[in-house]
Amino acid sequence: MTTAPDTTPEELDAVMERAAAAAPLLAALTPGERAGLLRAVADALDGAADELVPIAMEEAHYPEARCRGELGRTTFQLRLFAETLEEGSYLEAAVDPADPDWGTPRPDVRRLLVPLGPVVVFGASNFPFAFATAGGDSASALAAGCPVVVKAHPGHLRLARRTAEIVVAALDGVGAPEGGFALVEGVETGKRAVTHPLTRAVGFTGSIPGGRALFDLAVSRPDPIPFYGELGSVNPVFVTRAAAAARGDEILGGYADSATMGSGQFCTKPGVLFVPEETKLDALVADFGGRAAAPLLNERVSEGFVRGLDALSAHPATEVLVQGVRTGDDWTPSLLRTDLDSLLENAETLLEECFGPATLVVTYPDERRLLEAAGVFGGQLTVTVHGEEDDEIAPALLALGASLAGRVLWNSWPTGVAVTHAMTHGGPYPATTAPLHTSVGTTAVRRFLRPVTYQSVPQSLLPRELRDDNPLGVPRRVNGAAPSA
Repeated sequence: MTTAPDTTPEELDAVMERAAAAAPLLAALTPGERAGLLRAVADALDGAADELVPIAMEEAHYPEARCRGELGRTTFQLRLFAETLEEGSYLEAAVDPADPDWGTPRPDVRRLLVPLGPVVVFGASNFPFAFATAGGDSASALAAGCPVVVKAHPGHLRLARRTAEIVVAALDGVGAPEGGFALVEGVETGKRAVTHPLTRAVGFTGSIPGGRALFDLAVSRPDPIPFYGELGSVNPVFVTRAAAAARGDEILGGYADSATMGSGQFCTKPGVLFVPEETKLDALVADFGGRAAAPLLNERVSEGFVRGLDALSAHPATEVLVQGVRTGDDWTPSLLRTDLDSLLENAETLLEECFGPATLVVTYPDERRLLEAAGVFGGQLTVTVHGEEDDEIAPALLALGASLAGRVLWNSWPTGVAVTHAMTHGGPYPATTAPLHTSVGTTAVRRFLRPVTYQSVPQSLLPRELRDDNPLGVPRRVNGAAPSA
């Protein structure tokens, strides 16, 4: 693993000062001009694919197809944000002209969203492109008009450095304000960046302990700042009796594929599967037992996985159906089983996320009792229901899912998060620290914007988006009517 001295406090100060100086300049760019910056970064990253992909393969232990696909997702994401900027409705612009006959006399008030300022981003170990240096948090913050300071992930440090160099060069090449993007390194540096007085928000993807520690720093500052952390989720899957009877083998096979994808190192890995107690698991056991070994991301992830798997395997309420085997850095998947009553009684231990190739099957006697899970599950990124449309329990399970998670799936699998307008990748704590928002999809930009209302301001002094002539053609809600340009 590549190592280097941490960014010094003095160097961090200089980085943050440059970011703060760039903030008003980025904010002053039109949405179309910022769209041009994002497209320049996307083009530069695509152009460097043959250089970046081998580094990602070496550091993350992923195959080439996975790395190229993830880089493609990353640049697609940048271009989608560019389109979002040009469309303009993300600004939520609203115009209410003065009206003395309004329910309460109303002055001229006009509202839009403005950038927060410098954003510190902590990337994920398991997605070295899509959730890292130029990933979703960085892309959405830049789209919002915020300078970005990325704390490099130690698991792919060489890739972080080279990616940052390419991003900075691309931004410089199209005349972006200096200081709009930077990389810093080191654990202590990350903590200092969260508490730095010039930091205005933080984006984080990682573990519950690490994220919670940084969240606590962010909210304990003299001036607390937003902390958008994606932390942990076990993503339960509920299979109704009717679905198990109609297509049980298909469901179990799909579960095995999803749960072991990427060696179980997806934040959306379905880690807990609820099936009727009469379900025969022989095929699932054989499937898990026949899976090839695959590497984990790094030694730190391996150590955490071993601790989690050992605790789960040794618990008296679980039965090990398939014991994973380690060969060097590679692991075969593990499969464990418990029953619903045991899960409810030991939820704190059995529902702790085990990041890696291990999952838990929970057998239930009465599907109506599945609703008792609402009392033991924390917030989730996803909840999946496999059922039939005429299942009496289906509406209640979907409602349960909506109460727990940011995304509820029907007869499909949660691994794979589409980058699109309607996506929610978030959920109540501990899935995230900010359940009102998403870290994937175009509305992720909303995290790094805040509303400002201008009252009785002359036309010539208003932001262009709020002037009567609307020179930028931004969709606006006027007098409460549906937005239009």
